[in-house]
Amino acid sequence: MKKLLIPDMHYESVFSIDIEILKQNGIEGIIIDIDNTLVAWDTKEADEKALNFIKSLQGENFKICMISNNTKKRVEKFNEILALPAIHKAGKPKISPFLKAMKLLQTNQKNTAVIGDQMFTDILGGNRIGLFTILVTPISPKEFIWTRFMRKIERFVLKKIVKERM
Repeated sequence: MKKLLIPDMHYESVFSIDIEILKQNGIEGIIIDIDNTLVAWDTKEADEKALNFIKSLQGENFKICMISNNTKKRVEKFNEILALPAIHKAGKPKISPFLKAMKLLQTNQKNTAVIGDQMFTDILGGNRIGLFTILVTPISPKEFIWTRFMRKIERFVLKKIVKERM
């Protein structure tokens, strides 16, 4: 189980991801979370930083699909300007939304990466089907109560993983 929780890479921010490393790993498609990955969970629209990041990925010919456990209304509002393929109420870590995203992107497990801020949704879901997974530090400490509870478990697991690697 622990192996399924370990990301291939970890960055302090989605905005510090090295695009060249994605290319070197053969990545063509990116499945990306919204809340606390691209923007704070209570930010309704894509801000300038998120827009520029998505545009930079598109400029490098990456195909992008947003995937969120949030509502249709939330995802559609956020996606108004971006106009990306998007999946709402995904139910991550179920594998079906990841498979649907790859179908929309016309990619496969070998050339698709998942970027997200949650170990038990984004990373677990991506690792379950063999995607390249990137964990980012959440943008904001402000979150739903359930997510705050899961963060405590994530911190415990991360400490244990780091300790075992030493």
